[in-house]
Amino acid sequence: MPWPLRWAARALTVVLALALVLAGVLVYTVRRSFPQVDGSVRLPGLAGNVEIYRDKAGIPQIYADSAEDLFMAQGFTHAQDRFWEMDFRRHVTSGRLSELFGAATLDNDKAIRTMGWRRVAERELPELSDRTRRFLDAYAKGVNSWLRANPNASDRSLEYSVLKLQNGSYTPEPWTALDSVSWLKAMAWDLRSNMEDEIDRALALTKLPRERVEQLYPDYPYDRHAPIVTEGAIVNGRFDQGGEPTPERDASRALTQAAETLDAVPSTMGAVDREGIGSNSWVVSGEHTTSGKPLLANDPHLSAQMPSIWYQVGLHCRKITDACGYDVTGFSFSGVPGVIIGHTDKIAWGFTNLGPDVADLFLEKVKGDTYLYKGESMKLETRKEQIKVAGGPTVTLNVRSTLHGPLINEVIGDAEPSDGANAVALQWTALTPGPTVDAVFAMNSATNWEEFRAAAALFEVPAQNLVYADTEGHIGYQAPGRIPVRVKGDGAWPVPGWTGEYDWRTAPIPYDQLPSVEDPAAGYIVTANNAVIDPKRYRPLLTKDWAYGYRSQRILDRLGQELARGKVDAATMSRIQLDTHNGLAGSLVPALMRVPLAGPAVRARKLLQGWDGSQEVGSAPAAYFNAVWRHLLGLTFDDDLPSGARPGGGDRWYEVIDRLLETPDDPFWDDTTTKGRTEDRDEILRQALAAAYQEVSDLLGDDVTAWRWGDLHRLTLTNASLGTSGIAPVEALFNRGPLDVSGSKDAPNATGWNLQRGYSVTSVPSMRMVVDLGDLEKSKWINLTGASGHAFHDNYWDQAPMWAKGEMLPMYSRPETVRKAAVHTLRLTP
Repeated sequence: MPWPLRWAARALTVVLALALVLAGVLVYTVRRSFPQVDGSVRLPGLAGNVEIYRDKAGIPQIYADSAEDLFMAQGFTHAQDRFWEMDFRRHVTSGRLSELFGAATLDNDKAIRTMGWRRVAERELPELSDRTRRFLDAYAKGVNSWLRANPNASDRSLEYSVLKLQNGSYTPEPWTALDSVSWLKAMAWDLRSNMEDEIDRALALTKLPRERVEQLYPDYPYDRHAPIVTEGAIVNGRFDQGGEPTPERDASRALTQAAETLDAVPSTMGAVDREGIGSNSWVVSGEHTTSGKPLLANDPHLSAQMPSIWYQVGLHCRKITDACGYDVTGFSFSGVPGVIIGHTDKIAWGFTNLGPDVADLFLEKVKGDTYLYKGESMKLETRKEQIKVAGGPTVTLNVRSTLHGPLINEVIGDAEPSDGANAVALQWTALTPGPTVDAVFAMNSATNWEEFRAAAALFEVPAQNLVYADTEGHIGYQAPGRIPVRVKGDGAWPVPGWTGEYDWRTAPIPYDQLPSVEDPAAGYIVTANNAVIDPKRYRPLLTKDWAYGYRSQRILDRLGQELARGKVDAATMSRIQLDTHNGLAGSLVPALMRVPLAGPAVRARKLLQGWDGSQEVGSAPAAYFNAVWRHLLGLTFDDDLPSGARPGGGDRWYEVIDRLLETPDDPFWDDTTTKGRTEDRDEILRQALAAAYQEVSDLLGDDVTAWRWGDLHRLTLTNASLGTSGIAPVEALFNRGPLDVSGSKDAPNATGWNLQRGYSVTSVPSMRMVVDLGDLEKSKWINLTGASGHAFHDNYWDQAPMWAKGEMLPMYSRPETVRKAAVHTLRLTP
């Protein structure tokens, strides 16, 4: 062999050897952090032995003799699978990300510290019940037992090994009850209601007159999309299911800075795209089911992230007693003891975001260290926050507040002084301590409707639609939450704080006045973030900014079709969860077909002839229709609105376009960037058809029949902490996908996308669950990713392909079926 070739061969041999060594080191490092799932582990502090059974999906079912042992074991198990996620989240919720990642996350920390999530949690913790504090402490003991046994970065997870390259001095501190309580503040933030709508309205007002802005926020279509509750009213100070209603007797700069502050708050539930946040849940009574007992379905819609926000678990007392009253299976949050959504041996429940208006933006007149209120100069509250920054000096943040709340516009930049409003304060119900953590344990041990409603009364933030079913055959709905009562106004717009006329009253809407239904005559209840109740029969203001009912009405219609054919079963519920129908297609497609059109886009438009509106992965019509929708909204509104208020494509825009189609000469159709020319409806529709064809043909080729919606609408599972590092090798370690995905944001199978950014999936049904109260062992569930938070573990994303196909796993909960399905058994001993 010639010398140059010999040299090259030797060099290649060295490179391959190094690669093998590095691969071996990586495999060793990765596998070293995988949890022990068989054998025995000593856990000091336990009162008795605990068994943890895991099935092939890695889902743990925990059995203990005391509640403290049960939650201690849950803490240990959460830490085994998800401690990095837990540690990352507590840094988010306390505004301490910069301790991990340096100055790159400083704006995130400033935003969180300004709102003071952890400060609120510190006030909340001592107000919780003694039982709740015991369980939180037991959970923390379990986490810390695992942490003590894994002192090195490579013992804990691959993320710690990667972090060590940048921040070698970091060591996680012990877990505390406060860390768990703080996490629920993050949940409340991600499921807040219309705060962005308030800002968007105000920003739009800088370019448009008020009546045109209001066109973009149409009233809820009660005549076409039914609310959740269709009966009852407040009678004698209480909501009565059988009752009937009685007759009635310049701050744009500061707002822009406030919007930047809100954008800087990192999402903990993956709520990157606010328009994609929602959920479906519905319940059907036994009179309509094959088993004669209720069925309950739930699929919360959150942003896609790796690992999934949810962690499946079973928590079982071997014998139900006063000291140990839990037999609950469902979806938990790593970092929080108990089950958030699921079922016991007697009841089941699900959540969707109720979305009441629980946050207001108050425009303030600030001068120096004072602000104006009712004609008087008031002293601002001030506090200093010290933010430690890895690799840099500690940053001091000066937080200022009015009586309405913290000034959020000051976090990113200082507002310019003026004679008018120059600051924005945030008033939000979650900034007041409450007993929501108590509610979790109360729900987990409830045995009937009365006990469940009592537990729901404690669930203050975030306010949720709760659906309920039990093995006795009852179904129900309850709206809980701390919902403010305003002296004046409807919370739709930022309001002047200096007058005092828009202040909140001291007491919120009383719990007994919130809508509640038990065993309705229809025999079913459907919630999908739609309006709770028609304001004609219900006087307290919940909000004006509902989802517009396209998902809820589709579920109601599908359910009605199924019931017309006979009784339903769990498989029927699953099929409805996977429905991909586009609710706008029925009105937009006929308008598109009427427009005169020439050129190659004609071939694409023919795809829409006879299309039924379904958006399956292989659908060519769905690919073209959604591209037309993307271009239609951009052509119609981008010239009229500031960038922060432009449409993302949610069902509010369905309603706006549906009404605009009836007014072909509305000013919104005109493109204000074309001088000397006025476009009308048909011209914009024609441009959208042509632009959509050009875009999709560039992406997928000229053969329109070969287009597939799933080739555009793809889901990449992105690690919540390191998945957007900008370092390709790091992202490759933790991210997974892409997966071709059916559906769209306002189909029941709500896989959202933001048209300002493209077709990639931004929000998803983060889990799916169907509970059969006739036989709980026939219940089904699926998680978005998997049980494990360890990259390269078999259970890191093993459920994702099943999720994408609409498949589900058995939701076992009885000891005999749990043991039969178990492939691993771990015993924890004192």
